[in-house]
Amino acid sequence: MLDNKTESNERQNRLTDLKDKIVLVTGAGGAIGSAVVTAVRHVGGTAIATDLAAGTGADTPLDVTSEADWQRVIADVEAKHGRLDGLVNAAGIAMVGSIEKTDYATWKRVLSVNLDGTFLGCKYAFPLLRKKGGAIVNLSSVLALVGSSNLTAYNASKGGVSLLTKSVALNGARYRPSVRCNAVCPAFIEGAMVDGIAETRRIRSRAAAADRRHSDRQARPAGRSRQALRLSVSDDASFITGADFPIDGGLTAR
Repeated sequence: MLDNKTESNERQNRLTDLKDKIVLVTGAGGAIGSAVVTAVRHVGGTAIATDLAAGTGADTPLDVTSEADWQRVIADVEAKHGRLDGLVNAAGIAMVGSIEKTDYATWKRVLSVNLDGTFLGCKYAFPLLRKKGGAIVNLSSVLALVGSSNLTAYNASKGGVSLLTKSVALNGARYRPSVRCNAVCPAFIEGAMVDGIAETRRIRSRAAAADRRHSDRQARPAGRSRQALRLSVSDDASFITGADFPIDGGLTAR
C-alpha cells in the first residue's frame, strides 16, 4: 500500500503533461476553481484565473454572464499567448427554493451564471481552442443527474450544462484537431457554496448511506481539480469527450 506522500507524488506526476499548457479557469475564487489554478501552476502550466472581481483568488476580472467580458478576455488570451489549451468553466451559484418558492428573478440569476455563463465560455473560447485541439471541462453537478425538490433552479441549470457539454463535444469532434468537452458532476465539495445550502444536509446523508467507505465526508477541492485537469488538457484523456463524470461516492449508483 502506498503511503500518503507517495500517493500524492504519483497523482501529481500524472499531471506533468500540463507543463507549458495555457488553461483559462472561471470561478477561480471558489473552492474548485482555486484548486484547479493551483494545480496547473504547480506543474508549470499557465493558469489564467478569472472571477467576477480580480483579487478574490483571480488575477483577471470576468463576469461570465457578459458577452463583452468574454470577448475581452479571449482577445487578451490570444494576444498574449496565441492559443488556449484548456477551459475550465467552474463559476457557479446555488440558491435554495422549490418550484413554488423560487421567484423568477432567482431563476434567471441562477441560470444566467450557471448555464448562460458556461455557454458563453464554450462559444467564445472555441475558436482559440481549435488552433491546437484544446479541451473544455464544464463543472456540472450530481444534481444534474438526480433531482431535489428544494433546488429547482440549480437542478435545471446543471442539467442544461450536462447536455450543453454533449452538444459542444459533438461539434468539437468534427474538427481536426478535435476540441473535446466533458462535464464533471461532483456531489458536495468543501467550500462556501455548499456550506450555504441547508438542503445538502439531507442529500449528504443519502450519499453516505450509498457507500460508507467513500461518502462519509464531502469531496475535497484538490481531488476534484485533478479530475477536471485530467479531462481537460491531459494527454491521457485524448479519447474522452461528451461524457458526464459523477464524483459522488456512489450517490447516483442506486
